Amino acid sequence: MSKNIEGKVVVITGASSGLGEATARHLAAAGAKVVLGARREDRLRTLVNELTADGKEAIAVRTDVTDRDQVKALVDSAIEKFGRIDVMVNNAGLMQQSPIEAFKVDEWDDMIDVNVKGVLYGIAAAMPHMQKQKSGHIINVSSVAGHKVTPAGAVYCATKHAVRAISEGLRSEVKAYNMRTTIISPGAVATELPSHITHAESHEGINQYYEQVAVPPESFARAVAFAIEQPDEVDINEILYRPTKQEL
Repeated sequence: MSKNIEGKVVVITGASSGLGEATARHLAAAGAKVVLGARREDRLRTLVNELTADGKEAIAVRTDVTDRDQVKALVDSAIEKFGRIDVMVNNAGLMQQSPIEAFKVDEWDDMIDVNVKGVLYGIAAAMPHMQKQKSGHIINVSSVAGHKVTPAGAVYCATKHAVRAISEGLRSEVKAYNMRTTIISPGAVATELPSHITHAESHEGINQYYEQVAVPPESFARAVAFAIEQPDEVDINEILYRPTKQEL
């Protein structure tokens, strides 16, 4: 089935590390043309240089997903370079955990901007091209936190519940354009996400938990590939997975 990945143009946000970087490497190895966006341009360039030196097709575009124009520019770069966009992976995310009574309102705003509005901006940038093509696949990244609410995670969980709601609404609207949609909800994966937590008690608890149970980001890349590589008539709408050790 990997032949259904080969030659596809895949745009990935949050591609400079973690889930996005692992996915870029995995899909490029399967023959995809990857267009990578993230704020840390130096890390993006390093990744793209590594992929192209190995004969892969990849470009980097500095992208802050909280800026609608930058997300549009990322997708437009895919069109300019490769003539189309086959898959949009809205992966960029932010996980800041704290009790509501800590009133970290700026962090609430940041998570809503990245996790919710960033996904919507990705959809808005990619969907018009997919409508014209009468084909395309939008993959949105939720979380186990999009299925349940945990202490100190109310706002983060709310953003990931929102991703699932947006994705299901999108799924029901795009059938006329022969488009596919997938929500991927990972559990604990070894990435930089826990490093964003500024609430001391939450930071300590989550980091200890991740050290015990987290799985490598390649697990996520394989889930993305599974959704993409299905025959065109098969639409994998949702994947929820956890480390085997994870009880939450």
